[in-house]
Amino acid sequence: MTVNHLNAPLTLPCGVSLKNRLVKAAMTERISNRRMEPTEGHQELYRLWANTGAGLLITGNVIVDPVHAESAGNVYVGDDDILPKLKAWAEAAKQNDTHVWVQISHAGRQTNRFKTSRPLAPSPVQLQKMGLFGKPKAMTEVDIQGVIKNFVKAASLCQAAGFTGVQIHSAHGYLLSQFLSPITNQRTDAWGGSLENRCRLLLTIVEETRKAVGDKFPISVKLNSSDFQRGGFSEEESLQVIQWLEGKIDLLEVSGGTYENLVFFEKNEELAPQKESTRKREAYFMDFSKKVRAVSQIPLMITGGFRSFDFCNQALENKELDLVGMARPFITNIPDIPAFLAGDKNRLENLVVRTGIKSMNDTSEGGFYARQIVRLAAGKNLDLNMGAWNGSLFIVRHELRKAMLSRFG
Repeated sequence: MTVNHLNAPLTLPCGVSLKNRLVKAAMTERISNRRMEPTEGHQELYRLWANTGAGLLITGNVIVDPVHAESAGNVYVGDDDILPKLKAWAEAAKQNDTHVWVQISHAGRQTNRFKTSRPLAPSPVQLQKMGLFGKPKAMTEVDIQGVIKNFVKAASLCQAAGFTGVQIHSAHGYLLSQFLSPITNQRTDAWGGSLENRCRLLLTIVEETRKAVGDKFPISVKLNSSDFQRGGFSEEESLQVIQWLEGKIDLLEVSGGTYENLVFFEKNEELAPQKESTRKREAYFMDFSKKVRAVSQIPLMITGGFRSFDFCNQALENKELDLVGMARPFITNIPDIPAFLAGDKNRLENLVVRTGIKSMNDTSEGGFYARQIVRLAAGKNLDLNMGAWNGSLFIVRHELRKAMLSRFG
């Protein structure tokens, strides 16, 4: 008889126990109100996801600086006034003995023009993508110390609200990832140059957050295996950063890419050519997990590409990872997840949305799934017939509308 490793509990270094190994990975919700606060839509969404039986839910980008949002619909956590709404969100998400961690983030240069035309970043290296991003300003020492303070404050507020952990977002080209990359961090002070200096901001935030929340509150880091860009943050550097995080965090989630190379969207068989071994192994970053296991004992979560129970179960049995992260199945396959978790359904089919123009694929697919999240939060059914081009248009319309509401009410 096959042992169901997916349904086995996991105890983290801080002593917290998760009831199983399935995680709803972070997906941007884009449903805050005009004051960037959580809404009843957050409660609706997270009740749905808690009822899937997943052991852990990780929120989408929750922003530590209201100007530097990943989306105009992000929640901003900055002062005590938000606590009642945060508590309602956390309470809804914790149903069914589910853990819920807040992904705290700062978009840096990946803040679009609808929010600011001069975002803060390590260095003034502009993101060239559809003209949506302005020329960054290099951060001063005061700016950097402010970011550290904001991350720690956000984590403390999330803990006070009843969330059961936090994830510090240092992947996908957001601010902490920008500091790690030699492409976007061209500083010559204590925050740039060597890897030790480029990693200083992440490590400082982790250490200061630990002081604020204590030893029993889970802290996770989401880290790129690499940026998949020539001259960018490399696998070798990532492995060194992971070693520096040893003993400081309770969970490492591995991902990859930036807005300029959206590996977390595009590593599908239907898209970029991949090694045959990668196609056979289904998940995107499993090859890297072996390298992580060789240098670190931090509990490891891999997100991206998992679709079959047999593969998830085998990877867990082989101890290649500790937690299986899934994102899009928690939109289009919600009714099937309890059976999948029990081992009664072997596969969650992946819905791929394409325009036929490679440069538009990320916005079309991202927009398609973003729209489905908005519908679920409103208590509506999915619109699976929504076209690829409508997905691309949705992102732009949604960002503009939310930004205007935030500025002018």
